[in-house]
Amino acid sequence: MGATRWGICSAGKISHDFIVAVKTLPPEDHKVVSIAARDLSRAQEYAKNHGISKAYGSYEELAQDPDVDVVYVGVIHPYHLPVTLLFILAGKHVLCEKPLGMNAAEVKRMVQAAQEKKVFLMEAFWTRFFPASEKIRSLLRQRTLGDVVALHAEFGIPLLSVPRCVEKELGGGALLDIGLYCVQLACMVFPGEKPESILASGFLYKTGVDKMASVILNYSGQRQAVLTYTMAATLPNRAVICSTEGLIEIPGCFWCPTELVVNGQKEEFPLPSTSQKLNFGRTIGLSYEAEHVRQCLLQGLKESPIMSHADSELVHSILDEVRRQLGVSLAQDHA
Repeated sequence: MGATRWGICSAGKISHDFIVAVKTLPPEDHKVVSIAARDLSRAQEYAKNHGISKAYGSYEELAQDPDVDVVYVGVIHPYHLPVTLLFILAGKHVLCEKPLGMNAAEVKRMVQAAQEKKVFLMEAFWTRFFPASEKIRSLLRQRTLGDVVALHAEFGIPLLSVPRCVEKELGGGALLDIGLYCVQLACMVFPGEKPESILASGFLYKTGVDKMASVILNYSGQRQAVLTYTMAATLPNRAVICSTEGLIEIPGCFWCPTELVVNGQKEEFPLPSTSQKLNFGRTIGLSYEAEHVRQCLLQGLKESPIMSHADSELVHSILDEVRRQLGVSLAQDHA
């Protein structure tokens, strides 16, 4: 297999950052060959700025491009299901931004379609592919610090002025935008385990989406994850994994970790460098998940061993229950 040939779906801010991140990888391994947006001129602008050879004014054209191996889907949340299904049914491998679906039922539909078409599908939880996350999984697997007893994680940034984050029809809500990072971390720390109980308490914004909440996930053996998220303010944004023989601390921005403190010993994991401007912090780290997708494709895998279909279904089943307890109902829940 030569270079993995990427198609980019949507000319939004996250797509820009993903393209820049892919460019830090060896060109003989990764190549962005086409981009599609609903506005052709926007796709053409991105193509020109990033040296992409083909630009399309519809997602259907991208789906039919024979030169594309895998599509990165960066559209807003409510379009993840129809757009991802479009590419899957066209026989394309797909890396779809989180949340994979608006609810667990949508995730199941996409997973089923990918399995039927025998194509690769992964939810783009970039956190899991950072070297620091690999180190965490290694420490937990080897039980270096004994048995995990508790996880505390918090994620808060002010997003109430961002329409995409507060409007229901745009897939808004703090849980689907940032709170899910806390949930996926719990699912990584307690791998493959379904919580015995879920307790969620929080507040809604005037538009009916969730603004802030704390979630307690109780696991068997009296183990617990305590998660807090908000889009009304900035939180310290750290995570701590508490074990019988010590602590793993992720001091800041745990969703894109570049340092760990293990029992007081600090270890740094520097990011790749780029001279190009990024829209979001540390998104050069999207290169880690892009390389992981390539490795999966080289091995003929149809799902990631690190962010599996079962992982996505588990995360989204928890998100559904949190929303239910908070009283957030979406149109997609009644589809």
